[in-house]
Amino acid sequence: MKQTAVIVAPGRGTYNKTELGYLARHHAVRADLVGGFDDYRRAQGQTPVSDLDGAARFSATVHTRGDNASSLIYACAQCDFAAIDRSAFDIVAITGNSMGWYVALACAGALTPIDGLKIVNTTSTLMQERLTGGQAIYPFMDENWRPLPEARDRILSKMAEIDARPDHLLCLSIDLGGMIVLAGNAKGLAAFESEMPATQGRFPLRLQGHPGFHTPLQMPVAEEARARLPRSMFRQPDIPLIDGRGAIWQPHGTDTDALWSYTLNHQIVAPYDFTAAIRTAAREFMPDVFIVLGPGTTMGGAVAQSLILADWRGLKDKAGFQDAQNSAPRLISMGMEAQRAQVIAA
Repeated sequence: MKQTAVIVAPGRGTYNKTELGYLARHHAVRADLVGGFDDYRRAQGQTPVSDLDGAARFSATVHTRGDNASSLIYACAQCDFAAIDRSAFDIVAITGNSMGWYVALACAGALTPIDGLKIVNTTSTLMQERLTGGQAIYPFMDENWRPLPEARDRILSKMAEIDARPDHLLCLSIDLGGMIVLAGNAKGLAAFESEMPATQGRFPLRLQGHPGFHTPLQMPVAEEARARLPRSMFRQPDIPLIDGRGAIWQPHGTDTDALWSYTLNHQIVAPYDFTAAIRTAAREFMPDVFIVLGPGTTMGGAVAQSLILADWRGLKDKAGFQDAQNSAPRLISMGMEAQRAQVIAA
């Protein structure tokens, strides 16, 4: 019997040193798909994704550069989606985090794989050219994934206080499970980092190479992207999509003009609520499993934390989640070798 599955696509920051060679290791049989991505990148005067993936060494300046990283992650995720065993899994909905929304659009059929890459590459190139603002991350859950009393409100209050100062800009970028991703200008981020208590040995954590995603800082990017990317690219999805507000776009019932507008306006300039997307997926589709596409292994924690916040299947904390995983896995990460074997076609 098939298991029902919600697919979760990753965003930026998921292709790192350990992921080098991901396409070559896992997707040599998808030469046509990867070849199409390579041809598009060559036509733009950019390094093909297979060359980036096949480099002898990982280079932070090359592989984490926005226009390269986004296309690499997109290619890996699309190939992972194609590898899922459809005889074992009935995919009932697709969502993603931040840039993962573009991956989700293509996986669901609302964009062709190449048109999905065009959106990823266009927006990431525009952002790379401007590099406006930055991002940092701060938790409101403890290390056992239990929400700390009033912690989220305190973080948001501090952000608002800093944002109100002259020449300071700081605002919510992504609700990411038990983390707040914030974005702002240099003064706003520096103030937050100096005034918030250090916690868990690494927070506040600046996300290197990340501009101020999902904030008004990206309005020029959104305007230029809408000028370059036509509405005609968008089609009716074949599979329900859950966006960064937790809203559902249904097959045969989607206003494709509205989908274009959301994708190239709200999705770029307003906060992305990944937590709400996972909550909607859990409550509206009640899947047997969540499958997180690769590359990388960092998205699993954010999904699990979001499920805890949604009180899905009685999950309360990290220990309870791990116990549930050991007895009947409900979250499968394709970026983890042992887990990807559970979902790929033989």
